[in-house]
Amino acid sequence: MRDFSQSLLWNTAQITLGAALCGYGIKALAVPHGFVSGGVSGFGLLVYYLTGTLTPGLWLAALSAPVFILGWFAVGRRFFFYSLYGMGMIVAFMALVQGAAPVTDPMLAALACGALTGAGTGIALRTLGSLGGLDIIAVALNQRWGLRMGSVTFVFNGLLFLGAMLFLNVDRALYSVAMVFVSSQAMEYFLGMFNQRKFAIIISDKSEDVAAAVMHHLKRGATYLHGRGAYSGTEKQVLLTAINNIQVKRLEEAVYAVDPNAFTIIGSALNVLGHRFSRRKVY
Repeated sequence: MRDFSQSLLWNTAQITLGAALCGYGIKALAVPHGFVSGGVSGFGLLVYYLTGTLTPGLWLAALSAPVFILGWFAVGRRFFFYSLYGMGMIVAFMALVQGAAPVTDPMLAALACGALTGAGTGIALRTLGSLGGLDIIAVALNQRWGLRMGSVTFVFNGLLFLGAMLFLNVDRALYSVAMVFVSSQAMEYFLGMFNQRKFAIIISDKSEDVAAAVMHHLKRGATYLHGRGAYSGTEKQVLLTAINNIQVKRLEEAVYAVDPNAFTIIGSALNVLGHRFSRRKVY
């Protein structure tokens, strides 16, 4: 499965799905209500509203051209070509969508558009590419300094909306802010939906038996850490293991069947890279 996740078919399929969601959300929900979707596409929409020339998709493609240069040098060539495909797909879907979605309430339209565009962007960013535009900047900053992609998007959009308020109706601008906030949250959710794991730290007098139970019942590896009690000064072996979300209860049963007095800490890990977990993404 990890090899398949690196394949051309899997990556292009996800990018196509993400582009379809974003293209529909922008064209059928944002444009009819006069919203600014955020990012380079939002900048393109603002220019489209002010000039009335070309189409939102063409403005998106034209304004994204300089950003692709950054993607070529700051991220990688494979990322560049996947993102170029994503840009082409989102422009194509925006051209194919005709008419508005049957949503008259502007707040509902903003929430729906935010959910669709955020989901689409998150799905595309789970691949080795993106949908172009601001996504390229977000990936470059994430690769270089580890900045969260949703946070980068939201900050950029905040600056965009400050400028948009000079030209748009204030109500529409505020609806757009709500829409982009939902979009950034949805994007972060889809980015981490399948990556989030749990880690467990187990302190037990029967650490070797606990480790055997974990390896046998959960089919997970474990690592011994050397610990010493701060109060008692007693030397102990501390067990560290990583599991997925659905294995938490099984881990508890395996541990406490061996040692009812074990001390267990279970925490959330944003991502786990390595054998039988996720593979490090190399663009």
